[in-house]
Amino acid sequence: MGLKIVYPICCGIDVHKTFVVACIASTDNGVTTYKRHRFSTYTKGLRELSQWLCENNCKDVCMESTGKYWIPVFNMLEDSCNITVAHPKYVKAIQGKKTDKKDAKWMADLFKHDLVPGSFIPPSDIRHLRDLMRYRTKLTNMIASEKNRLQNSLSVSNIQLGSVVSDTLGKSSMNIIQKLLQDPENPHLDIPSLIHGSMKDKIPELELAVDGFITPEQVGKIRVILNHYKYLKHCKDELEQLILSLAEPYTEEINLLLTVPSIKSIFTAIGIISEIGVNMDEFPSAKHVCSWAGLTPTNNESAGKKKSVKISRAGVYIKPLLVQCANGVAKSDKHPEIRNRYLSIKKRRGHKRAIIAIARMLLTAIYHILKKKEPYNPELYKKSEVLPASRELTVEQAIALAKSQGFKIKEQPAT
Repeated sequence: MGLKIVYPICCGIDVHKTFVVACIASTDNGVTTYKRHRFSTYTKGLRELSQWLCENNCKDVCMESTGKYWIPVFNMLEDSCNITVAHPKYVKAIQGKKTDKKDAKWMADLFKHDLVPGSFIPPSDIRHLRDLMRYRTKLTNMIASEKNRLQNSLSVSNIQLGSVVSDTLGKSSMNIIQKLLQDPENPHLDIPSLIHGSMKDKIPELELAVDGFITPEQVGKIRVILNHYKYLKHCKDELEQLILSLAEPYTEEINLLLTVPSIKSIFTAIGIISEIGVNMDEFPSAKHVCSWAGLTPTNNESAGKKKSVKISRAGVYIKPLLVQCANGVAKSDKHPEIRNRYLSIKKRRGHKRAIIAIARMLLTAIYHILKKKEPYNPELYKKSEVLPASRELTVEQAIALAKSQGFKIKEQPAT
């Protein structure tokens, strides 16, 4: 008995930078015929591709996510076709028998039997928001890099401001640095006039910290670093204004996410929405969204032996964000339902696994919050930890209690 044909007419598209190769597989009475054509990735060529699919009555399309090259193809066909974007590992052809035409045919053959799992592609407005939020992440990393470069230059010059002040780019610290750059060879620093607030108590330490020598080369480097830092901050501010304007339709969802522990910044909430969207019907369950974010162990078992079960490399943007939130809430006593779970897992599995578990816990809560449109409710976690009032436990409850205390359950052979 052969595999069931789910899509009688479908198309596989092999995407490249300058061209795409499309193959339409039409199945009638168990016999499949193929039509192939090559199109340019210019807008004219993609319009011809869309027209060619319409002429052949093909509404179901499968293609692999090749770099960023799949995005223009997806945008052009999104309104007229049902598109499945697959990870390349799911549609990779056999090595040694690969050509562009064979790759497109292989994708069409897999897809007609519904053997290709599709990737989650959010709506266009969420995709635009995702693109801007990821760029904001890059700018944040670049700003942090410039801060580190400034600190390195000061350390090389034996200016130990970082040992006294908490922020090298703070107001008082910047006043001192600017004064040093004006005349690095003969600095005349009046420390009390350059600092303010609580820094007044650190005047003796500051006088020792700035007793160094900045070479002309380091002076030029520091000036370039400061100018670049200010420019990056300006760019980030402009980008954040654009992000806030695009996120206005999701004000309700953002306010709901701000009720989740450790999510205090509006940009953290927007970052989560830009990755998973607001329509949780795209994911069958909370386990699926956690797997998509790379917060679940992988399955790698053969011949009854389990191999590595590390978490996957998926979720390169949302996973660090959730881990950062998990680290914040695990250190706080304001949410005992989360901290107690963290301490319980840490005791038997270690800090890293415990933090991943808390990140998954937060994402599961976010899934149900967005699905039910209800704010975070800590009482639900507290109720789940309360033991039944009676002294009797079912076998399932006893097993769950033993596991929560760190015991390993060993099955006895049947007698």
